[in-house]
Amino acid sequence: MKDLRIDGTISSPTVIASWQEGVLYMEGDSYPENSYELYAEMVAWVSQYLAQSTSPLTLELSLLYLNTSSIKVMMDIFDEMEEYFQQGRQVSVNWYFDVDNERVAELAEEFKEDCHFPFQIIGK
Repeated sequence: MKDLRIDGTISSPTVIASWQEGVLYMEGDSYPENSYELYAEMVAWVSQYLAQSTSPLTLELSLLYLNTSSIKVMMDIFDEMEEYFQQGRQVSVNWYFDVDNERVAELAEEFKEDCHFPFQIIGK
């Protein structure tokens, strides 16, 4: 499988996925007009990685703002990760946030409450 790169814009984050490392990295704001269209490749990459690789998957997130449709996309990804985790797969999330932005930390906490896999919220 190939790696993935989606260049960020003012309204969408940079996305870099490394098949060999088993890491999906996202950084920036996420309020595109159509989140499902923008993230279709990323969601497909995560699904394929989980289905085809036996290596761990780690999401490294530095997201500053997510609109409602972006939150839904992230929920879908976390739900799929949870499903594989329940089957014994190693998956994890490291969500980095600016300590001056409590709103992002609260959002990450809400996601974490629904996940049983390792989910770190890290202030920087």
